[in-house]
Parts: sequence; C-alpha cells; structure tokens
Amino acid sequence: MKSYKNKINRIRSFALSLIFIGFVIMYIGIFFRENPFVMTLFMLLGLIAILASTGVYAWIGMLSTRAVQIVCPNCGKHTKILGRVDICMHCQEPLTLDPTLEGQEFDEALNRRKS
Repeated sequence: MKSYKNKINRIRSFALSLIFIGFVIMYIGIFFRENPFVMTLFMLLGLIAILASTGVYAWIGMLSTRAVQIVCPNCGKHTKILGRVDICMHCQEPLTLDPTLEGQEFDEALNRRKS
C-alpha cells in the first residue's frame, strides 16, 4: 500500500529540508577555507537554499489560508483540504468534498484536471 501525506504537511516538510540542505551546503564551504572564492560560493548557495525555504513557507502559508477546513469524520479533529482529494493530517483518512469521488479508491491523480 502506498503511503500518502497531507499536501500542506508535505510542502512544509520540503521547506524544512531546504533549511537543512542550506546548512549542509554552508558547512561544505568550510572545507574550502584556503580558497575564499569557493567558500563564498558555497556560503551563498546555502543562503539561497535557506531563502528559498522562506519563500516556500510564505507560499504554503498563503495557500493554507484558502484551504477548506473541515472536521475529519474518522478522528473528529480539524484538518484542511487542498484540491479535490486530500488526506487527514492526523489519521491519514482519505477526504474529499466532491460527491462524485465518494467511494472511489484514493489516488492523488484525482486532483489533476483532465484536458
């Protein structure tokens, strides 16, 4: 069985990983102390990764404000839905607000528009 994550949490996890990737890139730059250009390059690349993380956090914050907040029928906790189908943040229950999708097997491809 494939493991799914809530869209908002997945994007937040990506932003957090960008921060750690930025720090790792900066630490790699320390090994090039004798070459200031290379060290500065690694420091700047790490900084760019951290700034990109800030942008992703801002983007998901804006996206989160338009998400539909519902009460999960399985666990009774509040969760947010982005798109046509999503997963409960707490209990991983598949959720949808589209009545035509009720009862169907959960698949993230249901969020894509058909041309």
